[in-house]
Amino acid sequence: MNTKKQLLTKVKAEIRTNMPRRHVGILGGTFNPIHLGHLVIAEQVYQQLRLSKVLFLPDKVPPHRGVSKTKPISSDDRIKMIKLAIEDNMHFDLDLTDVNRGGVSYTYETIKILKQCNPDTEYYFIIGGDMVENLPKWAHIDELVQMVHFVGVCRKGYEKSSKYPILWVNTPELEISSSMIRNKVRTGKSIKYLVPDSVADYIQDRGLYR
Repeated sequence: MNTKKQLLTKVKAEIRTNMPRRHVGILGGTFNPIHLGHLVIAEQVYQQLRLSKVLFLPDKVPPHRGVSKTKPISSDDRIKMIKLAIEDNMHFDLDLTDVNRGGVSYTYETIKILKQCNPDTEYYFIIGGDMVENLPKWAHIDELVQMVHFVGVCRKGYEKSSKYPILWVNTPELEISSSMIRNKVRTGKSIKYLVPDSVADYIQDRGLYR
C-alpha cells in the first residue's frame, strides 16, 4: 500500500514538473471605481511580457496607510464594474481571492493561496513606481520576492531602482485616478473617456459616489 502511494506521489510530481508553465499578471487594488488607466496598464504589461492573462484582483480591506478602511460602495458594486470593464477582453479575468477571504488584504497571503491552487503558474504582480519605493514596508517582503515577479510601471518622479528584483514596463502615462473620478461624479462633472461607457452607465444607474 505504501509503495503504491509513493509511486502515485512520484507520478503526480513528475506531471506537475512537466506541465507547461503559465505566466499570469496580477493587478490588485480597490478599483473604486476601475478606470481606463487600470486597463491600459494591464494591456501593456500583458503585451510586453507576453503573459497568458492578467487577473484583476480587488481587495476587501487595503493594508496601506492613508487608505480608508470604510468604502463608500460595496464590494459587489466594485466587482460588477470590473466585470463590465473587462468583459470584451479575453485575456483579462477577475479573481476574488482577497474578497472571499475577507479581512485585511496582504499580498503575501494572496500569492500563497494562488500558488497553492495553481502550482504550474508564474505570477507577475503589477505595481506603480510609487509602490516600488514602499516595498521594504510590505509584510513578508523577503519571502514574497521569492514567490512572485514584481512588475514596476514607470511613473514620473520615481526612479527605476530598488534593492528587490523588478521587471520595469513603460506604459502611457494617464493622469487618471479613482479619487478624481469620484470627485467628478460628486460634483456633477463628466467622466466620459475616463472609464468605460458601461462603467459610467453603471455609476449613473446606481447613483454611486453622490
